[in-house]
Amino acid sequence: MTDLNAILEPGMLVRHPDFDEWGLGQVQSNIGGKITVNFREQGKVVIDGTRVSLVPVFDS
Repeated sequence: MTDLNAILEPGMLVRHPDFDEWGLGQVQSNIGGKITVNFREQGKVVIDGTRVSLVPVFDS
């Protein structure tokens, strides 16, 4: 598994690979593999970047 999570920075848009219904999320922080994302339909979620590879979105 490649670590695309390492490139995620605050302001970037992502999707959760397992929960499409959460909608688009905006990265709030990425510190020590813990990624805080504010999803449109789920709210603020802290993701363990060692267990979940978020999908960067470059065109919304």
